[in-house]
Amino acid sequence: MPCPVFPKPAKSKASLWKVFFTKRHSWLDALYERSYSMKMGEYKLPGFRLYMVNQPDLVRRIMVQDIANFPKNQLLGEILEPLLGESIFTTNGEQWQKQRNMLDPAFKHTRVQQVFGLMQAAVNDMSARLTQHQPGQDIDPEMTFITADIIFRTIMSTQLQPAQAEQILAAFVHFQAESPKLALLKMFRFPQFMQRGRSERKRISAAKDIRRAIEEIVTPRYQQAQAARQGCPQSQTALAEQQDILSSLLQATDGDTQAPFSFNEIIDQISMLFLAGHETTASSLTWSLYLLALYPEIQQQARAEVQAVLAEQDDQAMSVQALRKMILVRDTFREALRLYPPVGFLSRECTHATQMRDKNMPAGSSVMISPWLIHRHQDFWDNPHGFDPGRFTSKNLKTPLSKSYLPFGAGPRVCIGATFAQQEASLILATILKDYHFALADGFVPEPVGKLTIRSQNGMSIVLTPINKT
Repeated sequence: MPCPVFPKPAKSKASLWKVFFTKRHSWLDALYERSYSMKMGEYKLPGFRLYMVNQPDLVRRIMVQDIANFPKNQLLGEILEPLLGESIFTTNGEQWQKQRNMLDPAFKHTRVQQVFGLMQAAVNDMSARLTQHQPGQDIDPEMTFITADIIFRTIMSTQLQPAQAEQILAAFVHFQAESPKLALLKMFRFPQFMQRGRSERKRISAAKDIRRAIEEIVTPRYQQAQAARQGCPQSQTALAEQQDILSSLLQATDGDTQAPFSFNEIIDQISMLFLAGHETTASSLTWSLYLLALYPEIQQQARAEVQAVLAEQDDQAMSVQALRKMILVRDTFREALRLYPPVGFLSRECTHATQMRDKNMPAGSSVMISPWLIHRHQDFWDNPHGFDPGRFTSKNLKTPLSKSYLPFGAGPRVCIGATFAQQEASLILATILKDYHFALADGFVPEPVGKLTIRSQNGMSIVLTPINKT
């Protein structure tokens, strides 16, 4: 059986300066053999220390039990601020808690089920586009487009147009490519003038392009919500009839002050949902298709499951209830999230001096938790680098999933859109499985790279064969 691809780690740890000058292309390149077996590591950087924490009980302490003393890393917030502003992805403490309380109703199970029809409409359009897919064509752009389109439809009731998508997604690709470079400049304490060069100006411009596109859609809806609050009957009726996620955000109020989100706060949160909702899911869907193409037997089992479930439906159509019965489809996506977690590192900082294992951690230290490494640790998983979606229904796991599986994070800051992403991914995968057999193009091997998310540097060349032509 083939082993899913992952970058071969170096034998030993590279020097910090070698990492800076030769590993900036992908943080995966900076990993070495011991990275995959260590429970905790320490890195001394100019002016501060960074600790890699992979031991489950320590991860739980940081992300669940003692989150006030391990907030989101300030450096991460500075890097993402041009795009995400002060959203729940970067804020901490009371500000984060108020935002989370106001956002939670938009992502309750009932609301996610309500937007299923909007998801289905986007997937139907994807199916039409896939009829034009050429043998060996890169499938990743389609996964990026469909997830972005679903975000636009379910959050803002707006269909993403091809020209609009090209502009927004190109801007995001540039923002993602340049952000790790800025992170290294900050981590190595380079002077401010070196952090504000031409590359950074282009990165900020890309973020503004994305936010501007979102603002154009949100502005009339925000004005309508203001009119509704001022008593306009027509606006009140329109707001009540809207079923998308934006309508929930426009009606949300602070539990203490009863104040709604300001316009800038709405744009911050929508930008965050766009980043978290399209980029991470697109990455995981592309890797899911890769794994199913690499293992045709499991692909056929998943297809048979989809066909059997749909045959039980009166109209043989996809539905929330049907997706819940597609266990192998769901677990294939979960296994893709394990092998290729979209966010490979979760960044925190230590607000106080503390000790973990044999390390004395000064206040201000950076703390990294790596789903990529935890998901591939031999002490926590059997066959950690292998593809086995059946592990999620096994009763013989080495470590409980609650301790060793964190593609959506953990604790109070667990991803707000986890249910949304899993419903969306199951729908897309089930639809493709229903309509196509698929395989990797001859000789194609993807090249995983770690930037803001884990993607394939050379895309994903897939050959689709319609079911009715086999």
